[in-house]
Amino acid sequence: MRRWVAGAAVAGLVAAGGGGYVLLRDDGPEVVQEDARIDVVDGPRDEERITLDATFYRPTGAGKVPAVLLAHGFGGSKRSQAAAARDLAERGYAVLTWSARGFGASGGQIALNSPDYEVKDTRQLIDWLGKRPEVLQDAPGDPRVGMAGPSYGGAISLLTAAYDDRVDALVPSITWHDLSEALLPDGVFKKLWAGLFFTGESDGSTACGRFRPELCAMYQRIAQTGEATEEDVALLRASSPSTAPPVKAPTLLIQGQSDSLFPLDHADANARRAAGPVSVVWYQGGHDGGDAEAPLLTDLTATFFDDHLKGLDSEPAAAFTVSRATGVDSTNGRTWLRAATSPTYPGLSSTPRAMPVEGDEQTVQNPAGGVPAAISALPGLGGLSALGSSLGSLGADFASPGQSASFTTEPLAESLRVTGAPRLTVKVDRAATLFAKVYDVTPEGAAALARRIAAPVRLTEAGEAEVVLPAIDYDFARGHRVRIVLSTTDQGFASPLAPATYKISAVSALTLPTVPGLATPAGRPPAWVWALPLGALVVAGALVFRRRPKNSFDPALAEVPLRIDGLTKTYSNGFKAVDDLSFKVEKGQVLGLLGPNGAGKTTTLRMLMGLIHPEGGEIRIFGHKVTPGAAVLRRLGSFVEGPGFLPHLSGRDNLTLYWRATGRPFAEAHLEEALEVADLGEEALARPVRTYSQGMRARLAIAQAMLGLPDLLVLDEPTNGLDPPQIRAMREVLVDYAARGRTVIVSSHLLSEVEQTCSHVVVMTRGAKVADGPVEEIVGGRGLENVFLEIIGGGV
Repeated sequence: MRRWVAGAAVAGLVAAGGGGYVLLRDDGPEVVQEDARIDVVDGPRDEERITLDATFYRPTGAGKVPAVLLAHGFGGSKRSQAAAARDLAERGYAVLTWSARGFGASGGQIALNSPDYEVKDTRQLIDWLGKRPEVLQDAPGDPRVGMAGPSYGGAISLLTAAYDDRVDALVPSITWHDLSEALLPDGVFKKLWAGLFFTGESDGSTACGRFRPELCAMYQRIAQTGEATEEDVALLRASSPSTAPPVKAPTLLIQGQSDSLFPLDHADANARRAAGPVSVVWYQGGHDGGDAEAPLLTDLTATFFDDHLKGLDSEPAAAFTVSRATGVDSTNGRTWLRAATSPTYPGLSSTPRAMPVEGDEQTVQNPAGGVPAAISALPGLGGLSALGSSLGSLGADFASPGQSASFTTEPLAESLRVTGAPRLTVKVDRAATLFAKVYDVTPEGAAALARRIAAPVRLTEAGEAEVVLPAIDYDFARGHRVRIVLSTTDQGFASPLAPATYKISAVSALTLPTVPGLATPAGRPPAWVWALPLGALVVAGALVFRRRPKNSFDPALAEVPLRIDGLTKTYSNGFKAVDDLSFKVEKGQVLGLLGPNGAGKTTTLRMLMGLIHPEGGEIRIFGHKVTPGAAVLRRLGSFVEGPGFLPHLSGRDNLTLYWRATGRPFAEAHLEEALEVADLGEEALARPVRTYSQGMRARLAIAQAMLGLPDLLVLDEPTNGLDPPQIRAMREVLVDYAARGRTVIVSSHLLSEVEQTCSHVVVMTRGAKVADGPVEEIVGGRGLENVFLEIIGGGV
């Protein structure tokens, strides 16, 4: 983490007054930060004067440099962009951040980026930069300047560039194209998001006191009626890039795939309206949460400004970039993301694929008052998909039967990546307001929203209409089906209050857009890409042709599942994790490896599995000495130090893929028996693992360890993440497993679990064994906890 130190240096006074100080970074150049109060003139007739609170960052000793105006999101202030401003300043830019009118310590009232107010503010900020001696000038009063910002700050970037040709490059993110379409898509009021906009910035005098009066009155009128007048729509459109002059400056549009406020179609509309070069990025996050992907977006933004403000000859930005999940890091559970790119922007309907849908004419009900309502996304919680099963049913239009119509394709013969906005023509027998969503249906019939976004559709009369579904980038697996659901209600929107009945039918095939050419750039592979396989071949050869070690098999121990003699392991820092450990485990036992955290339990299990080398002693499984890659290890099943699964695959698919990787016949997997142990249910097994809770992941991992019904089962803290009923069920499973002639080793720091589950116990502390034997003999009626405390308390 970067460390910053405030120094006592004076950098001079800015034009509007204020002081300055130097930010020193221990690994980079000095950056001077100056606070400023900048007076601006606003209003249709320049009748209003306010002061903006700003901060100017500039690198020292860099000469004249390009400038960047860095805008904040709605509800933020200049402080929201302080870290990003410093980062850009270190990269050689003069950066000006400010609190927009109505926010922070700036004056004025919020006008939602009106050309008469906020746009006039930013144009005067560019004037201010034109007078700074540190800023590179293209002409007198014309600084070399870029703009960037998220959401509200993205819109002001687009609008400023539209009305002021002095903006040379811009990077707006997760912002709108038409504010009326964002808050009133197809004329349907997005009540929850609008409520956050207009009631979250109150000065205490009114419900939306920091807004200009005409905006406050507009919101209160629409919130009460659910309807907007032509004047309301015109007022919102005035603050939109859709009605501004086309932007000529090079533009990098960044939009979130987890965004029910400004979905992907807003970036598409901004891209199509642009008059200059434009690149589009779809990343995983957005207003609804998801992965913010800060490193990727920071790098793309800096590179884009380097190209267009500094004229560096770096590789130009791809016309289209999509961030996709490719796996999961088993060490921390984080999803691996990778960017796919295309040299051209395909739009939302590229290379359409038509698929017939099943579903006759269906009768649906709109309940009185629009309650109960289906839930697709909630403001700030649209990453509901990350919450998995607990909210999965809510997304499945749970409200009540008969409130939605669904149309489903046949199972896919091969996986299908949909990139864009699906379309379906439907017929309705009367005027209706509907909410369209895309579902992914597994072979077992479980359905999950592809993205938790609903597209409102207002049909003003009976007849046919083309429904444009939310734009997505989503991979439907082979054997899955695509389902389109049309619901009469949605919690995030205002819907008709009067009860009504509609008849809905599909009159066309479902059109699914694809982008076949969307691929990940190759790039130059690092050295390990070729060195690692070469090294693996060398190691493999050594394993194949190595001489069999002496005494690798002891026939006298052929029926003994495990014997450990004198096992010792010391790490490079001198810490002795395991110290002269010896014990034996017989068939049919459930052995508990008991000890506090740091006792050496996990290190012992890792040596048992051949993952790390002991310094001394030996381990034998069924008489065979354990070495890396020893054939006897196939008789061992294990779950140590957390599960590792591919998040985009279902639980069942993860187990199947894991077993196939062993190269053993699938018939030997005993998959159904392992799944019975997991007790997840068919619906959960069909869902992607990314939707699982911690407890569900733990149960799936234990099922994975039991694949093939190994003779020796080793589990490290198996009850972590399980609730009490699941712990009791797991206890029964382990006892029954051992009763069938197999052997189970369980490490734990939970005394009660070892006492209730295990037949035998080995007590460890500080890497050494301090007691072992049958649990009943060791406890002797005193309770394992008392025995354990006596042993540890004895200073052993």
